[in-house]
Order: sequence, then structure tokens, then C-alpha cells
Amino acid sequence: MLTVYSKNDLDDEFRIIPEPQPGCWIHVDNATMQDIDYISKLIGLEQSDLQDCLDKYEVPRIEKIDEKVLVFARHPTLSRESGLFTTTFTIILTKNYFITICPGLSYLVQNFILHKPKLTTCQNAKFLIYILLKITQAFTLHIKRIRTSVLKQEKEIDHIESEDITNLTMNEENLNQYLATLIPLRTVLEAITSGKYTLLHEKDQDLLEDLLNASIQSEDLCSTNLRSIRSLRDSYQIIFTNQLNKTIKLLTALTIILSLPTMVASVYGMNVKLPIADNHYAFLFIFLFIISIGCIAYYIFQRKRWL
Repeated sequence: MLTVYSKNDLDDEFRIIPEPQPGCWIHVDNATMQDIDYISKLIGLEQSDLQDCLDKYEVPRIEKIDEKVLVFARHPTLSRESGLFTTTFTIILTKNYFITICPGLSYLVQNFILHKPKLTTCQNAKFLIYILLKITQAFTLHIKRIRTSVLKQEKEIDHIESEDITNLTMNEENLNQYLATLIPLRTVLEAITSGKYTLLHEKDQDLLEDLLNASIQSEDLCSTNLRSIRSLRDSYQIIFTNQLNKTIKLLTALTIILSLPTMVASVYGMNVKLPIADNHYAFLFIFLFIISIGCIAYYIFQRKRWL
């Protein structure tokens, strides 16, 4: 779905306009090949140059084609389609248009519009920096939420359920995808900071440097959380191993305790002449003997803490 927005210094919020005009913002949600064909004709680029906008696995990078800058980024997604926790988000800067393309529904753009930023759609460089800032902030927010979940699991480490293992594995994969996005995104920000791809004013340069620092902090926070998850996973493994050892010891002890009476009963169940077989109290003696060896075995295993 293609939507055209316009906003100037007098507007409080973004206005939807029917057709693209110089200085507007064109956003495409759930982009299709028809949308890509329309954009390519509008800005004068080959369709093949824009096909990567639809690639759900595209890695963040930046390109410059005929004075047009293409920034391929990713931002966290609320859905988990195909096991992905991030989605492709392409930003295109041209002389007349600021274009964003997403192969799915971008909640980031919806929040961006609702917050009514004090920007105009003709400020390409500042618009680019502001959206990249929102992407970085989204990563930081999601990473902190995962950190909160991991801390909660650390406090309840003595009560491990199968669901905890599933959540931990999912959080680890989530952070791995975030880190795989943040590292190349930092390279993109460094390239923009160099000024080779777009004209930056002095204030824009300072803002971009702050954005770069924020991206590095998000990357470090993600790495720290990954280390915490690996540490917690190792703790889970130790706990499971310890519980398994206790279970094996218990079953072994019970097997031995129950085997001793069975052996005695098996011997005296044979149809041959046996000691005290003719005694009227033979059953009582044998029963007391079985109980005695059972108690002795139980005492020994209790001393060894197998029970």
C-alpha cells in the first residue's frame, strides 16, 4: 500500500496527499513488485536496483546510484514471520522525494506519524537521521525487554520449566538477529557520517554522531545480554545434570533395596531343603531378615545421600 505524506513548517501533523509532489514523503507498506515498478519509474532507477527492498533477509547497507542514496536497514518487528525478529526497511533519498519501503507492515512508521515530529518532508538528511534514530531506539527498547525477561528467569533459576528453556532459546535467537543487524547498521551510520552519500549540515553532523554512539551502545547492550543468556543456559545445564544424577542415584538405591528381599524370597521359594525350612516360625524369621537387610541397605544409602 503506497501512501504519500506532506508536511511543512506550518503543519502540525503529516497530511496525506493524492499524488507525489516535490518535497513529499512516499511510504510503501506490504510492498509488491507493482509498487517497486511504480517507484522505479518515478525516480528513474532500474527495477533491478530496487528489488532488494522486498528481500526479507536483506543485510543493512548503503548505496549511491545516480545521485540517489539507498539505505537498506532493518528494524524490530512485532510478528515472527519465518522465524524473523526484524524486517527490512529501505530508505531512498532523491532530489525531490523521500521514500521508505517495507515488505511488511511497519509499526515504526505508524508510531513515527503518531508522535508528530517537528520535521518537514523536504528535510531529507534530517528526516533520514530521525528515522534511523527511531530504529536504534526500537532496538534498545526490545533489548531491554529481553533483559528484563532474562533477569526474571535468573531469579527463578531453582524452578525451571520447559517453557523457560523455550523462552531462553527464543530470546537468544532474537538477540542474535538484533546483533546481526546492529553491526552492519553501525557501518551504514559511519558511512553517512563521512558525508559521501548526503549533504549534512553541522547540526545534522552532531546529531548523526550521537546516533552512532547510541547504535554502538545498543550493540554493546545486546552483546552483554547474549553473554548473560549463555551464562544462564550453562547454569540450567548444570542444574539439569545435577537433577539427573540425583534421580539415577535414587533409582539405583531403590533397585538395590528391593533386589535384596527379592533374592531371599527367591531362594526360599525353591522346592529344596533349606535351613529352618521345618521351623514353625520360618516365615517370621525370613520376613524379619528381609526387613533387616532392607533397613540396613536404606541406612547405608541414606549415609551416602543417595536417598
